[in-house]
Amino acid sequence: MSEDSRGRGRRAARGGRRRGEPRRRKGLRVAAWTAAAVVLLGGGSLGWFYFKLNGNLHTVDIDQALGKDRPPNVDNGSMDILVLGSDSRDGANGEYGADDGGSARSDTAMIIHLYEGHKQASVVSIPRDTMLPRPACPIGKGKTSAPRQRAQFNEAFTIGGAACAVKTVEAMSGIRMDHYIEVDFTGFKKIIDNLGGVELTTTKPIKDYGSHLDLPAGSHKLNGEQSLGLVRTRKTVGDGGDLGRIQLQQAFIKALIKQVKGIGVFDNPKKLYGLADSATKAITTDKALGDVKSLASFAQGLQGISAENMHMITVPVTQDPLDKDRVALLAKDSKMVWDALLADQPIPAAATEHSTGDKSSAGSIVQ
Repeated sequence: MSEDSRGRGRRAARGGRRRGEPRRRKGLRVAAWTAAAVVLLGGGSLGWFYFKLNGNLHTVDIDQALGKDRPPNVDNGSMDILVLGSDSRDGANGEYGADDGGSARSDTAMIIHLYEGHKQASVVSIPRDTMLPRPACPIGKGKTSAPRQRAQFNEAFTIGGAACAVKTVEAMSGIRMDHYIEVDFTGFKKIIDNLGGVELTTTKPIKDYGSHLDLPAGSHKLNGEQSLGLVRTRKTVGDGGDLGRIQLQQAFIKALIKQVKGIGVFDNPKKLYGLADSATKAITTDKALGDVKSLASFAQGLQGISAENMHMITVPVTQDPLDKDRVALLAKDSKMVWDALLADQPIPAAATEHSTGDKSSAGSIVQ
């Protein structure tokens, strides 16, 4: 599915669209921020580090896999990125559950919409247990999976990897994804540890046997293992399902962004290199972001986005009528979300009025 991007010439990270679009483009993942800093500080003296970091990256050629069967490019200065967290139990991730033979599902899925000028962003989380149509997907060796009228969202990644996940999101939203970024469990932990932990406050104790997290109420500086436990916690918060976990993830992301902006990583080359090394090992990107220079250019354009300028929602959902343990999209409300993003406009409050997705109390547990 992925290929080593060492030594390959890359086109600029332009996403193939957008009027007057800058070549500099996630503050949502530390990887892009730190890669940018490495290049900015590197120059000629850190050339060796650049090539080493470049060799860490893995890529997926989404454009080649999907061809022309995609939504059209929209030239309005915005950008859309699909961010996935992989829950594979393969290799070092095996400590989080039984080995699945290398297969994986998208444990976390978010569409990041950067508005024109890249000073504001909307984040739309997709519950992994959302039931929806799944299009036919390329699955390698010239084969294509059959479309399904009813499938669980995170199975798309299992069936056809990143390309199928992107195609499913595009079919659901009608929005072309400009970029793709994936982070795995073990890499996420190392990124947080190299960052020095993330500070946040819990208003209630969290004790979740599934994620191995045990936190009393109060202020904490979470290490990588604790941070991973927090973003995987679901059984003991909110409704006990994926919607509660999404609320915790969104609260954690805002705390993480504040941390990255506040610790002065750019002023500490040694810390910067360790962070960038673990970050570039942890992620898989689309081909256009598959080298450090392109990833850095992408990140440079995001430095103006703060947690306060980031609007986070869950795609409007309700209980699935055929399975109470799953959710289904609210067609009219979710269309309001997609239409707003396509027009590069703020998501209207009315879009989430009827959704169960943002009504969990889990997000209020983390400050």
